[in-house]
Amino acid sequence: MAKRIIVDPITRIEGHLRAEVIVGDDGVVQDAFVSSTLWRGLEVIAKGRDPRNLPLMMQRICGVCTYSHYLKSTMAVEDALGIKIPYNAELVRTLMNAALFLHDHPVHFYHLHGVDWVDITSALQADPRKASELAFKYTDSPIGTGENDLKKVQETITKFAKHPQGLGPFANAYWGHSTYKMSPEQNLIALSHYLKALEMQRMAAQMMAIFGGKQPHPQSLVVGGITSVMDILDPSRMGEYMVKFQKMADFVTNAYHADIKMAAEVYATEGSVVKPVGVKNFMAYKDFMVGKDEYLFDSGYILNGDISKVFDIDEELITEEATHSWYENDKALHPYDGETSPKYTGFKDSQTVGPDGQMIDSKIIDENAKYSWIKAPRYDGKPMEVGPLACLLVSYVRGNKIVQATVNKFLKDTGLPVAALFTTLGRTAARMLQAQIIADNTMKAFNNLIQNLKVDQETCATYTIDKDKEYKGRGMGDVPRGMLSHWIRIKNGVCENYQAVVPSTWNASPKDAQGQHGPYEADLIGLKIADLSKPLEIIRIIHSYDPCIACAVHVMDTKGNKLSEYKVDPLYDTSCSV
Repeated sequence: MAKRIIVDPITRIEGHLRAEVIVGDDGVVQDAFVSSTLWRGLEVIAKGRDPRNLPLMMQRICGVCTYSHYLKSTMAVEDALGIKIPYNAELVRTLMNAALFLHDHPVHFYHLHGVDWVDITSALQADPRKASELAFKYTDSPIGTGENDLKKVQETITKFAKHPQGLGPFANAYWGHSTYKMSPEQNLIALSHYLKALEMQRMAAQMMAIFGGKQPHPQSLVVGGITSVMDILDPSRMGEYMVKFQKMADFVTNAYHADIKMAAEVYATEGSVVKPVGVKNFMAYKDFMVGKDEYLFDSGYILNGDISKVFDIDEELITEEATHSWYENDKALHPYDGETSPKYTGFKDSQTVGPDGQMIDSKIIDENAKYSWIKAPRYDGKPMEVGPLACLLVSYVRGNKIVQATVNKFLKDTGLPVAALFTTLGRTAARMLQAQIIADNTMKAFNNLIQNLKVDQETCATYTIDKDKEYKGRGMGDVPRGMLSHWIRIKNGVCENYQAVVPSTWNASPKDAQGQHGPYEADLIGLKIADLSKPLEIIRIIHSYDPCIACAVHVMDTKGNKLSEYKVDPLYDTSCSV
């Protein structure tokens, strides 16, 4: 008899996400549905406002992806007004982008996705000396893996384990799960890097603040260019960025890269990790200018996993629909014409499998109705996976020599076949490889900026907004979670319509009118779950996309109706985890 398993909420992501799967007697997922259960809003707020103010608002879509939305929103207005920004401004934006990627990707693996791969309790049983020696197998210059360093890590985590809350930030995981594959020593190496990544996270934020003024929510981008003129003309500020960047690049190469190689070695035969992806269409958009007309990553899309050819993107074929999303209009609309009118229908009563294996009364998704706040973006009617994996595949097939060399070396070092890229393991590795490419090549942009400043110090273009004209434009590119696009129409000098089509909307989309699942849902179908009461496999696959549901949902109730009410007791026992 088929059973329905609910994981709600999925933690270690940005926003609120629920996954439901229908599992057969053999433990294999027969169908899957993913729902965003929190709504919020900025697209409607944009209407009627001066378009030059919108980028500062749009970066508030998320507290993690702030610069991504800030940049693409600014680019959308610039595209609408026909502004070509100065070369210096392009390069400064790239340096800020590098800070974002080198912050985001390591944080994702170590602090959000890492415990899907690393058994923390196993690390406490490791031999620090053996672990220290083992670290040299994956890099010639290990970070934080000296024998004494690893002993201190064990001491620190042991204190967490003895605390009334258990393992503190590592509590409530599925320790000892049969799909954990690392040895105690390998777990200890990764755990050490988890703690080291906390320090590096701070450093990456400081890198962003050098040219952005602060982090999160930097403030130095303006329509037409950038405002951090004095910073790029100050050798000490430029030097500070360079030193911090070099330390971040070293961590990516000798910790992050090394740990993914280690994970690839031990998880190469784990079914839940190497199960082929469900959606085999991939799309990416060029980004990361490091020189004049020189980008690290390319545009295009791949169909049905065929890496012998890549197609050019026709932006007119991008749509969003709401057949199974909580909105009024179900039609497939181009983002320029997108609508945001909520129509919440909720869940239905049923029974599901509880943590102890018993059936319990539950509210479940009605897969035949609307079940998510996330819309369903499609390209020419097809679902697409976006993200670092899509970015590298498209660039690889385009003949991008930098990407080809980096991917080929990783496959050679790990002994993995090309087919391994089309898996959860491949998606996780691609995120690291993208960070590695950025770590290896950002200094091109840095040096080009220094050279150009010797002959040109322009940082912002002039422009006018004619209130008697109508404009439309979009800002597109690949951000840490994939292809992001902001779309704007301007009329009478103000924003007439605004839509953001974000990576997690593409990947976490519900079914469309043709019954096609989005990438999250499709990836879960066919998954073998070892223990229905501990569905680690579901979490591992979803986390590999680095969900940002706050980005994917942006609507609001303009009538001011009360949606829900919460009461927090400030005297509640703080020893309890919420």
